[in-house]
Amino acid sequence: MKLTTAQALVRWLLAQRSETLDGREVPLFPGVFAIFGHGNVLGLGTALEEHRDELPVWRGHTEQGMGLAAAGYAKATQRRQVGVVTSSIGPGALNLVTAAGVAHANRLPVLLLPGDTFVNRAPDPVLQQVEPFHDGTATVNDAFRAVSRYFDRITRPEQLLATLPQVARVLTDPADCGPVTLALPQDVQADVFDFPETLFEPVTHRVPRPRPDRRAVTEAAGVLRASRRPLLVLGGGVRYSGAGRRALDFAEQHGIPVTETTAGRTLVPHEHPLHAGPLGITGSASANALAAAADVVLAVGTRLQDFTTASWTVFSPDLRLVTLNAAGFDAVKHGALAVVGDALAGLDDLTAQLESWRVDPQWTSRAAEERARWDAHVDALRGAATEIPSYAQVVGVVNDLSRPHDYVLTASGGLPGELIGGWRGSGEVSMDVEYGFSCMGYELSGAWGAAMAHPGLVTTLLGDGSYLMLNSDLFSAAFAGHPFVAVVCDNDGYAVIARLQQGQGGKPFNNFYADVRTTHTAAPRVDFARHAEALGCTAFSATSVAELRDAYAKARAAAVAENRPAVVVVRTLPAAWTEAGAWWEVGVPEHLAGRPEFDAGKRGQVRYLGR
Repeated sequence: MKLTTAQALVRWLLAQRSETLDGREVPLFPGVFAIFGHGNVLGLGTALEEHRDELPVWRGHTEQGMGLAAAGYAKATQRRQVGVVTSSIGPGALNLVTAAGVAHANRLPVLLLPGDTFVNRAPDPVLQQVEPFHDGTATVNDAFRAVSRYFDRITRPEQLLATLPQVARVLTDPADCGPVTLALPQDVQADVFDFPETLFEPVTHRVPRPRPDRRAVTEAAGVLRASRRPLLVLGGGVRYSGAGRRALDFAEQHGIPVTETTAGRTLVPHEHPLHAGPLGITGSASANALAAAADVVLAVGTRLQDFTTASWTVFSPDLRLVTLNAAGFDAVKHGALAVVGDALAGLDDLTAQLESWRVDPQWTSRAAEERARWDAHVDALRGAATEIPSYAQVVGVVNDLSRPHDYVLTASGGLPGELIGGWRGSGEVSMDVEYGFSCMGYELSGAWGAAMAHPGLVTTLLGDGSYLMLNSDLFSAAFAGHPFVAVVCDNDGYAVIARLQQGQGGKPFNNFYADVRTTHTAAPRVDFARHAEALGCTAFSATSVAELRDAYAKARAAAVAENRPAVVVVRTLPAAWTEAGAWWEVGVPEHLAGRPEFDAGKRGQVRYLGR
């Protein structure tokens, strides 16, 4: 078939299918996010227009926002579907790099198709071209190399024959999953080649379930059998494997308390007797207490990021760590006994080895006891008498009015700690906290992508700082007709960084508006509700818990009825937090008041657990 490079690429996208966790067949690439410029409008843009009825194209308003929406889409489909993003040369491409970083850190599949400079170099330098003095082959797209799982620059049409199988492999592989970047030079997009028709035959991609090495399973089972206080930590890999129910069966069969990481949150029903709560700095005191007492941790599908491990102070130095992970890169970290394989398959194999072994019932029962104390603490925060709502009360209202199949999302600032530590779920996968990269602005863009993919109503929680970063995607979603609810906590600035700054003895500086340089005696304020209305959304305001409850209920109804985002703006206490009582390593100068606590934390830090 004589096709341009761009036409061939689009036809290939249409031919790729994916199998979901429940066995349904769906498009692997359900849609494209696009902003066109001279680098992609006539090549890829024309090819996309030819198939506009088969492959939906959504126009965004920032390239970063489109990339974040694609990441949110991937997360909401458990990595079974992949959003595609195309941009022009230069600033459009570079705007995508942050979104690639988010997808890379969170192991999420996105396909990025930035335009690139001319291979023939005839119009050199082309509009928007950066010219590195030291390397004639480099373009701005080389910035994607550090944040791509797979990168290629297509300089001849026939290169697609070798590249596209690798693209599909990376996007659907549980170990290598992450962003793929294909840089598409403007002239090559329009070049013609006689492609084999077999390239465009339908292919269904089924995510593999690699079984771990038997010897590693036997060794891990031996460590568990010898333990007295084992703890099961469930991460995002359990979610993407569809192994949540299997992990609970494993815990119930052997009496092992269960905790969750940020990416694994809501895998376990909150009221389950083995649920100790979420782990780490943004987690719960209950899970952290069990982690400190555990002699063996079985960490499934997690890379054990510093917020999960409290910078490696949440565990005992005498701990034995066993990791079960599809990615060997993550499994071998921290001196762990590594079991490399799929979460569901690996838990099946471990169960076969452990047979009827069970933990001492006194250790098993401690999970419910510790979590009951944590629940009482959160209840007190939710029920406190305050003039304006706290973050815990905002989360409580959203939690109370949400339904089991709904989806809640946040990313940066203080709200991840409030949502992770305070949310009470039913066991359905219903949460996305982007805390791998903690990207301000993901809250709105990611919600747009999640709203496309998730069958329930999406609610995103964010601060005023994140709102001001990427609010244009409220209009993107309103225009396209993708409803969700955004709850904006207006607290006068970057409250969580001010908390870190002042909590370590630093002076208030450049975070809250009151401490930011201005030439005005009365600085301007943003009317977030009116701004959201100007972007095509329905908006509500609240200044009390009762008003918030009423406003959020109305926003939920409005979003569904009007098929567009609804925004709730709530004045929020800037310095009332849900504390899990864990330490986090940040660089503290010696002259600040927080230095003694820093030194004490370093002394309690586990550097390498060993086998």
